[in-house]
Amino acid sequence: MSFFSWAWDWVIQRSNWHGPGSIPQQVLAHLGYSGLPLLIAALIAIPAGVAIGHTGRGATLVINIANAWRSIPTLGLLVLLVVLLGFSALTWLLPLVVLAIPPMLVNSYEGVAGVDPGVRDAARGMGMTTWQQVTRVEMPVALPLILVGLRTSAVFVVATATIAAYIGLGGLGRFIIDGLASDQYGPVAGGALLVVLLAVLVLIVFAVLSRVLVPAGLRTQRRED
Repeated sequence: MSFFSWAWDWVIQRSNWHGPGSIPQQVLAHLGYSGLPLLIAALIAIPAGVAIGHTGRGATLVINIANAWRSIPTLGLLVLLVVLLGFSALTWLLPLVVLAIPPMLVNSYEGVAGVDPGVRDAARGMGMTTWQQVTRVEMPVALPLILVGLRTSAVFVVATATIAAYIGLGGLGRFIIDGLASDQYGPVAGGALLVVLLAVLVLIVFAVLSRVLVPAGLRTQRRED
């Protein structure tokens, strides 16, 4: 049987949709393990990226660190934290936060730093305060890139949140880990397929958000760039 045959046969079994550890329960758990680190990372990375893009201070250092940060192996960090901290919330949360920060930070910086200087001068000429310049002019113009950073981080985290199962927690990784432990290929293939579908759903959600939140003029300008 092919991967998709194993996955499809397992997913359509009615027994997998009811009771403890069912597909709906693990999907909700997976969304929880993905959403919390994304929220924490966004609260850290987006304000930092916007501030660096506005001031230009420390940009080279911070962006180089963020790019190097991408090379940290998430599973390796998880194992290290288990050794150092034992099984706690930080054990699974911190690796996913670390994974999510670089795309948000880099895209927020590049979006704000790329605002046309003439637009900045016009905002200052209108008497806007620094806060008003950032929130009313620079961030709206940078929004397309900020959303790209959020989307990239979301896909990374959704695809990687399966690591929670390595330390006995739930989520879609639970099907994969348990299936491998019992030599059952159906749960392994089905769990992997559900992770892929969830990542695709994230892409669709961000495509809709982009059309709703980003003005048509900015979308057109970005396609031309």
